[in-house]
Amino acid sequence: MAEHEHGTMNTDVQEKTFDGFMSFTTKSVIVIIAILVALAIFFR
Repeated sequence: MAEHEHGTMNTDVQEKTFDGFMSFTTKSVIVIIAILVALAIFFR
């Protein structure tokens, strides 16, 4: 079995994926809030 040292794993791909996920989530939440505000304003 290969020897593993803590902290030696390359995490560049994981960090890039997480950044993309957070960007998508943030933009989605902003769009959902905008839709809810528009519904609240126009459908009183």
